[in-house]
Amino acid sequence: MAIATVNPATGQLVKSFEPLSDSQIEEKLQRAADTFSKYRKVPFAERARMMLKAGAILESEKESYARIMTTEMGKTFRSAVDEAVKCAWVCRYYAENAERFLADEVVETSASRSYIRYQPLGAVLAIMPWNFPFWQVLRFAAPALMAGNVGLLKHASIVPQSALMIEDLFRKAGFPEGAFQTLLIGSQKVEKILDDPRVAAATLTGSEGAGVQVGMAAAKRIKKVVLELGGSDPFIVMPSANLEAAVTTAVKARIFNNGQSCIAAKRFIVAEKIADEFERKFVSKMVALKVGDPFDEKTELGPLATVDGVTDLDRDVQKTIKAGARVLTGGKPLQRPGNFYAPTVLTNIPKDSPAYREELFGPVASVFRAKDLDHAIQIANDSRFGLGASAWTNDKNERERFINDLESGMVFINRMVASDPRIPFGGVKWSGHGRELGAHGIREFTNIKTVWIEEAQ
Repeated sequence: MAIATVNPATGQLVKSFEPLSDSQIEEKLQRAADTFSKYRKVPFAERARMMLKAGAILESEKESYARIMTTEMGKTFRSAVDEAVKCAWVCRYYAENAERFLADEVVETSASRSYIRYQPLGAVLAIMPWNFPFWQVLRFAAPALMAGNVGLLKHASIVPQSALMIEDLFRKAGFPEGAFQTLLIGSQKVEKILDDPRVAAATLTGSEGAGVQVGMAAAKRIKKVVLELGGSDPFIVMPSANLEAAVTTAVKARIFNNGQSCIAAKRFIVAEKIADEFERKFVSKMVALKVGDPFDEKTELGPLATVDGVTDLDRDVQKTIKAGARVLTGGKPLQRPGNFYAPTVLTNIPKDSPAYREELFGPVASVFRAKDLDHAIQIANDSRFGLGASAWTNDKNERERFINDLESGMVFINRMVASDPRIPFGGVKWSGHGRELGAHGIREFTNIKTVWIEEAQ
């Protein structure tokens, strides 16, 4: 794939880039190794000073960053500004908490003294997707740099300007030149870089296929890897729920980021008793969405990021319809310039269809009817994915069942699934392994070193 910015709202090429040569890659790898040997000794207070500066820059230049995000992948400008602000938050959060999260932990044993020490690993390769061009990177970079690691970013090829702006952000914040570097390369270069002994570990957010490839490449060299892969998150609504709040949030949870989010609600599982009313209200709100120019402040749903994204989404929708699903609204691309797909709601989803088994990446919602609580949980867990789950109920017993029985890394009750710097983020099953964010996230790329001291006799 070419490394280029193509405006998804118009299809116009904005800017293209030459990939790095092998010699340029070598130069960056050596710079990362040289920088790590010094940067790992930088005190937490100094790392925090620079990270707070990065957060301040993100806040002050949020509209400039947002403009690039919207131009490159089509998210609404309003949501892109919010993304930049959220990135500032994660910088502040780790600047203020990293030293506490990584402080020595005393463990009572028979030793004179025993404790756990967290130490950085080295250069971490981050392979990141296009759907949240800044947030996906900053939620890795902020904890990794505060832990004393250095970062190498292989960003998606359709967001090169975002990738370069993030590198420049850390430079302007005062971090050493080799502390965070962007690698403008194709995916075919990833395995060779991961094979390099100067790279200590990797993190990937992306597709299952990419996760398998990176996981296997890391395993060959016994390197730590964190994988955040796909999701087909259930959104369960029970009769005791506030239906109006559930429906309003359901629409937001499906079309957030133009429907291109791993934690977007994709399967709406509704108790039979309220299903007719839910469908009627849900479809009405989906039909009413304003689709258009992502820079228009009134736009609620912008374009998909790529032409292939539209093609792949429509293929899965048509296969699902052919298998027997019913279309309540939408079900096709919009006939206008750019990569636009109609807000779509499907029901009567057959088990052997893509909408039942796959992650549909776009504004397409699948509605299922559940006979009771057990049936709702059964449908929700009938997926190879297990990233997040949202359940709507005001019944305490139902709440506990959802928390205990849903097979997912995250369960949100009466709220849509979201990422937050304060809590760990990640999934189970084919949604990956490892955690980002929170105290758990910063410890993923550290050596958890056991120290046991016996006083000399």
